[in-house]
Amino acid sequence: MPQMMDPNFQRTVILLCEHTPAGAFGLVINRPTDTSAMDAVELEPPPSRDGGLSLWAGGPVEPQRGWILTGDEPDDIESISVVPGIYLSTSPLLLRRLIENAPPRSRVLTGYAGWGPGQLDAELAASAWLIGDIDTNLIFETPPDEMWEAAIRRLGADPGKLQMGQGVH
Repeated sequence: MPQMMDPNFQRTVILLCEHTPAGAFGLVINRPTDTSAMDAVELEPPPSRDGGLSLWAGGPVEPQRGWILTGDEPDDIESISVVPGIYLSTSPLLLRRLIENAPPRSRVLTGYAGWGPGQLDAELAASAWLIGDIDTNLIFETPPDEMWEAAIRRLGADPGKLQMGQGVH
């Protein structure tokens, strides 16, 4: 919501990958960094070339952990389907391929957003978050500085008129 003041989550769009009674896991998908993925990771041997893939901040929890999002199911590489058209992996082999070739529907992220048991449910009940359907074009095609507003407008809402605690989510 617009009133979210936590700097870790202000104006963020989060891909919620898992939400169970044990907790929730998601990735912030609209926070690119100025760092290239090649400069941020240590692979042996080093990648043969830098394809120009950027590093994205996936959330404040465990920023040393890396995640790979891709729009195409990786061939012969372990990944999970978040939804059709979005795959999550931690494979070093896939990381190397993406760094060297940088396909357009791919992201390398560090850190994640995590919630303990019942925590996200309480935040949703307080209308701290809006929930919408996952749109691969929003994730991979929308410029990151436009994504937050675009996600809210897809729900038919005006970001300037939203208020927390009004039961809007």
